[in-house]
Amino acid sequence: MPRPVKLFYDLLSTHSRALYMFFEATKIPYDPIPVCTTKGEHRSDEYKECIGRFQQVPSIIDDGFKLSNGVTILKYLIREKLIPEHWYPRDSKLRARIDEYLEWQQDSRSEVFNAFVQEKWNLSLRDERSSQQKVEEYRQQVDQTLNQLEQNWLEPGRFIIGDRITIADILAACEVEQPKIVGMDPFEGRPKLAAWLEKVRYTMTPYYQEAHQDFYKFSDKVALRQN
Repeated sequence: MPRPVKLFYDLLSTHSRALYMFFEATKIPYDPIPVCTTKGEHRSDEYKECIGRFQQVPSIIDDGFKLSNGVTILKYLIREKLIPEHWYPRDSKLRARIDEYLEWQQDSRSEVFNAFVQEKWNLSLRDERSSQQKVEEYRQQVDQTLNQLEQNWLEPGRFIIGDRITIADILAACEVEQPKIVGMDPFEGRPKLAAWLEKVRYTMTPYYQEAHQDFYKFSDKVALRQN
């Protein structure tokens, strides 16, 4: 019997939440190991030596094989484990569409979302390196990418690629939620985006709620502090 995959994660991380849902939904045997990034646990020498040289979450160890980066881990698990095909279909055109989305997400969204959250967070801490102007600039870029997602990728009643959920949806959903951590509502004025997210949440119940429980609590604490 194969050993469970060790998953090192922090549910404040978008890719960690996506992987948590994926493991739960696919029933791949795994051992969840929380890592508190706000305390810098992933920055220790022990983490670098024993878990991942890039000191990232999420990371996995699969029978001694170490791997980091959420998208890379998802594709590795799809190749190595027995999972339902709809997550990353063998049909080359459908798979190409998923890859197209993932590349767009990486190029157009991830860096901007992270920068916005970090700048807003730094501003709340009165970090002199941050400014309201920087926050607004990143906010505009976040709005632009959310609008592009709604206009270019979403059709009513469907997932990002077709009629069944794929890895594109869980990665996108976790990233779309991320601005909530600094008080931004990503769904305001975006009904298609909100309807799609609700479809993903319903399809992934109860794993979606489990993956986001701590994230929502943390977001509420930040909101209270800023008010």
